[in-house]
Amino acid sequence: MSEDSTEAQSVEAPEVQADQTAGGLREANLDAILDVPVTLTLEIGATQLPIKELLSLGQGSVIELERMVGEPHDVLVNGTLIAQGEVVVVNDQFGIRFTDIVSPAERVQRLK
Repeated sequence: MSEDSTEAQSVEAPEVQADQTAGGLREANLDAILDVPVTLTLEIGATQLPIKELLSLGQGSVIELERMVGEPHDVLVNGTLIAQGEVVVVNDQFGIRFTDIVSPAERVQRLK
């Protein structure tokens, strides 16, 4: 064809169909990681202090944390915040009751 030609050619596009196995593959991919252990940590507070002060601590020492009484505690999985909650006692053991769960979109945003 020459550059001056304005003739259009018709092209048939194949019909696009939803992949019926996509959901199954997603489930299979998820099943592959369900048994992977992760570390869940409850952070009740934090503070910074000089090494000199850290070395002077002994049994019975008290360190004031930055978190106020009644504030929710951070729940981290492998160091990533996933929720906040409050400490509870269950059968003479500590537990955590989730009061707020970080949305997947917020978790992705924090990774950036």
